[in-house]
Amino acid sequence: MFDLRKPWPLGLNRKSWPLFLVGLVVALALLSSLDVMASRGAIGWPDQWRAPFFFITDYGLSDWVLIPSLVLLIASFLARYALQGLWRQASTELAMLSAFIFIGVGGPGLITNLLKRIVGRARPTEFEAAGAFSFQNVFNDWTFQSFPSGHSATAVALAFVVGFLWPRFFPAFLVLGVVVAVSRVPVGMHYPTDVFAGIVVGMLGAYLMRNIFARFGWLFHQQDDGLITRKPLIALSKIRQRAAE
Repeated sequence: MFDLRKPWPLGLNRKSWPLFLVGLVVALALLSSLDVMASRGAIGWPDQWRAPFFFITDYGLSDWVLIPSLVLLIASFLARYALQGLWRQASTELAMLSAFIFIGVGGPGLITNLLKRIVGRARPTEFEAAGAFSFQNVFNDWTFQSFPSGHSATAVALAFVVGFLWPRFFPAFLVLGVVVAVSRVPVGMHYPTDVFAGIVVGMLGAYLMRNIFARFGWLFHQQDDGLITRKPLIALSKIRQRAAE
């Protein structure tokens, strides 16, 4: 389903985008009919059933990814001015890696937060007072920022960012990301439509950030056939080989 080298997932291209958007709207409309039943049912599960979801759900927070990657980006960028030769090249590669991780996860997160405020959907915590389809557009607080799910977007975006850089780890991170996304329903923070939209935003947002990097030749290279691959990290590989000797 996912050839991570392609510019967009799911066979998306210039011709199929309109059909995809229509399908997305239809899918959200159909899924919305399950929102109340799925949300109220999952919240009503016994505490021991819900406990694992509370344990894993915070993996979807972005801080644990964004803060270390930003610190590493700044440190490796500044180190370039104190290093020479292979080590300077390695610090440049490390700065580019950390920049992509920061932007690849942070970009979809920013898009999600903007959509949350614009849409202004009430969270399940407000169900008794406002129902499942109450909205306070633009001017709202966290209680009316349910759609789309930010945790879902972050977890799935991270899976694709890792996949673009180290494809062999992609399946494990994708499974983990989907589990985190699903967890948002039983912990009572989102409806299924919020989760589904978050997954889509996280996936497409990660592709968009990767494509922007490739357009400028940063870390990625777009081949003549349109496929996008990560450039080899020559200096970091050489340093790793020396350390293993």
